[in-house]
Amino acid sequence: MSAQIDLTDPSSTPAHATVYAGLAALEAAVGDELGPTEWFVVDQSRIDGFAEDTLDHQWIHVDPERAATGPYGATVAHGFLTLSLVPYLVNRLRRVEGVTMGVNYGLNKVRFPAPVRAGSRVRARATMVGLERIGDAAVQIVTRTTIEVDGEEKPACVADLVARYYFADSS
Repeated sequence: MSAQIDLTDPSSTPAHATVYAGLAALEAAVGDELGPTEWFVVDQSRIDGFAEDTLDHQWIHVDPERAATGPYGATVAHGFLTLSLVPYLVNRLRRVEGVTMGVNYGLNKVRFPAPVRAGSRVRARATMVGLERIGDAAVQIVTRTTIEVDGEEKPACVADLVARYYFADSS
């Protein structure tokens, strides 16, 4: 993967990311679309590694010879591999100043309309569709993320990611 993302370290934020100057700026951004990210290659070695990590070795993912004669004409990434890229890609799109920690809290809805063939390039667009304050120094945000595949009409994944951001203070 590319550079590591640390929500608390401004130097890990890509130059093209939108930076929000604290909680108030983040609240004002509900409904704004961000993106797209840069392209990200999903190669066979990443698919094989995900198969190892998840113990999902179905031939459509890990057997290029057999998959060439299958429904997609090549091996394809696991849907959950594509989904696992969502937090990384969303954090390539935005940074919120004052965040001391961010955690993935869950998902409201996920769909996989199209496959990601091995070697394909994907990128993300994201829209924050909801924000709720949690206590005095945290927010829960819902970000609808669409993972596009280069050259394909349908997206590979559409997911409503729920995350919590914690702040040093609530200003």
